[in-house]
Amino acid sequence: MTTVSPSGSTLAEAEDFLARHPEIEAFDIVLTDANGIGRGKIIRRHELTGLYTSGRHLPISIMGLDIVGEDVHETGLIWDQGDGDMRAWPVPGTLKPLHGTNPPRGELLMSMYHLDGAEMTSDPRHALSRQVRAMAAEGLHPAGAFELEFFLLDPDTSHGVRPAAAVLDGRRSDWTEVYSVDHLHGMEPLFSDIYRAAAAQDIRAETVISEYAPGQYELTLHYRTDVMQAADDLIRLKRIVRLQARRHGVTACFMAKPIEKYAGSGMHFHVSLADDRGRNLFAEAVEGQWTDTIRHAIGGMRRTMGESMLVFAPHANSWRRFANQSYAPVSPSWGVNNRSVALRIPAGDVAARRIEHRPSGVDANPYLVAATILAGLRLGLSEQIDPGPETVGNGYDARPDLPIPGDWREAIRAAKDSAFLKDALGADMHRTFTAIKAAEYERVARWIADVDYALYLHNV
Repeated sequence: MTTVSPSGSTLAEAEDFLARHPEIEAFDIVLTDANGIGRGKIIRRHELTGLYTSGRHLPISIMGLDIVGEDVHETGLIWDQGDGDMRAWPVPGTLKPLHGTNPPRGELLMSMYHLDGAEMTSDPRHALSRQVRAMAAEGLHPAGAFELEFFLLDPDTSHGVRPAAAVLDGRRSDWTEVYSVDHLHGMEPLFSDIYRAAAAQDIRAETVISEYAPGQYELTLHYRTDVMQAADDLIRLKRIVRLQARRHGVTACFMAKPIEKYAGSGMHFHVSLADDRGRNLFAEAVEGQWTDTIRHAIGGMRRTMGESMLVFAPHANSWRRFANQSYAPVSPSWGVNNRSVALRIPAGDVAARRIEHRPSGVDANPYLVAATILAGLRLGLSEQIDPGPETVGNGYDARPDLPIPGDWREAIRAAKDSAFLKDALGADMHRTFTAIKAAEYERVARWIADVDYALYLHNV
């Protein structure tokens, strides 16, 4: 049994934070599960130093929960192991204040380990760190950033799901309002608090836009040279948006497709690759003459996309987002400056050359998304996979030349059978994730939805 933090966290970090923030009375300690949901506890101020010296015992079953927090026995993480305790340790550098809490609280990300200090490999953070370490051993260093799309909705659903009224003056718009700056002004108090909360946690939230649906918005994040930090940013920013929205009387919605007739919300991941000297290996010498590195990376991502779609679209609602011409890609296509493809090389400065991976919904787990993308990239480089011809024009019209699941059930089957995904996530994380998704599918399949009554009650 270890009492030395295997995560690399130190007591000095906690002591320094407490000295700088005498006002903070409690801390949210947050462990991210397979669904991307934060699980944990709120501890009091005096408990923080003990967390850094001894970790915190938490049941192994916390990593085997479904979307609503119920046990999934098929993960093997419940009674098969007696629901014994593991030990959660602080993630270094993630102890931050929470803006606007009363009384003041802080937040700390955690990661799960066995009692002897070995990584508990059904923890999604460890799946990503494993890929990052493997790439570093090959002299490769990925960098990236996620984009966060979401809806702000009226908390009163008695009239159906509808966009929230502006928090500034109560005005409501049911128009798309895409890129409208004036429309953003109505939510200015909320976004100001989001930016303050992000700054308090050293998250560089950047551009905000009114997206392609009523009540839909997008926040971009600053590019990180550490993709683990990029995933942490996304996890924390979702918590910030949800908390600040509640404080302003609106609901932040991270469903992939909350409103039938409008576009869903994505979680695009921009990724580039540097060598040991910090040079961008995707950057071409002559603009538009793509390097073999970026082409092979795209080739690997394309080849593995079909068997990985469960990671990018993990829930029943995720698959409603893939409607034709809805700014969500429907085939493993690639192209340049083209938003109808799955893998896009954005226009811009050659020095900032990157790949934008577009299939993931905002409901996906960013640690698993990044781990899977990096594994596909590595495969493309190691096997020098040709990406095939670039898609020009409307990518929605392109016929897939590589297999891709047609629905959620097929995606679950493909993921379970995928040797690539098992290697990308690690055997334990792969088993845990696919078991949770299969159980979720069974729950949804048994549910008699309103549409069933609307179509069949009086007609069959």
